[in-house]
Amino acid sequence: MIEKINRLKAEIESLTAKDLAEVDQLRIKYLSKKGEVSLLFNDFRTVPADQKKEMGQALNALKNLATEKIAALRESLETADSIDPTLDLTRTAAPIPLGSRHPLSLVREEIISIFSRLGFTVAEGPEIEDDWHVFSSLNFAADHPARDMQDTFFIQRNPDVLLRTHTSSVQSRVMEHSQPPIRIICPGRVYRNEAISARAHCFFHQVEALYVDENVSFADLKQTLLYFAREMFGSETQIRLRPSYFPFTEPSAEMDISCNLCGGKGCSFCKHTGWVEILGCGMVDPNVLEACGIDSRKYSGFALGMGIERITNLKYQVNDLRLFSENDRRFLEEFQSAH
Repeated sequence: MIEKINRLKAEIESLTAKDLAEVDQLRIKYLSKKGEVSLLFNDFRTVPADQKKEMGQALNALKNLATEKIAALRESLETADSIDPTLDLTRTAAPIPLGSRHPLSLVREEIISIFSRLGFTVAEGPEIEDDWHVFSSLNFAADHPARDMQDTFFIQRNPDVLLRTHTSSVQSRVMEHSQPPIRIICPGRVYRNEAISARAHCFFHQVEALYVDENVSFADLKQTLLYFAREMFGSETQIRLRPSYFPFTEPSAEMDISCNLCGGKGCSFCKHTGWVEILGCGMVDPNVLEACGIDSRKYSGFALGMGIERITNLKYQVNDLRLFSENDRRFLEEFQSAH
């Protein structure tokens, strides 16, 4: 009988199961009334009296082993079924703080959302550009003094390959390959060779908009600007347009909004004028339309452009441009509630 006990002990110790149904089959095989362990207890009656103590202890140990082994198999399978397969069990138990979107991304998406409600679609282009799309197609003559307004990064001293200084290059690319009606918004990063300070950086972000169709007027531009300002800064926001100059628009203007801190009454932020400049705009110069293959006698249009950092400064009162690119977590965590 001791041989049977040792054989069953070796079998039970090596038991495995693929699922709970197989565990039940093992329980029936070894522990049911007609199971192999129970049959050994029936044979116990034939054991000589002087061996009953030893055999009884061995049988009880075998039954306990079978019970514990089958229970362990069941528990391991039930635990495996309850674990989410997507859960990373090697991840630290320490809480991992959630990240937040960058303030420039928040404002960029808000600007795109506002213009999309007016029917504008997003257009993008390369950051490494050529002279034609950045300057020449936009009415910058080769010796035009306006080229000095934007200190440019040239690639390998090649005067024809450069980092774009404005996203207007995307507008010229779209006009080259499309015919009106054109209604696009062009967000992206731009580069200018400027000293880095609290008010300037060698790279920053712009959003420009272009609308070209028949009978587009300055009144259309003004209403678009008013809608944008009130959607971005509040329904009480006022705008004013001041004459300005840009090579690619005529007439041109710069737009101010009533200071959103003092409500136009005057404060240190608006230099006590009650107004804050946010963008430049104007009617697309006919020369630009013709250079891009659009009939200026049939079509007209307006364009506008703004710096995303400028809008973010006004919306969240961030006065140092360097904070946007320093990746300081303390600064970024301030915008978690702005999502």
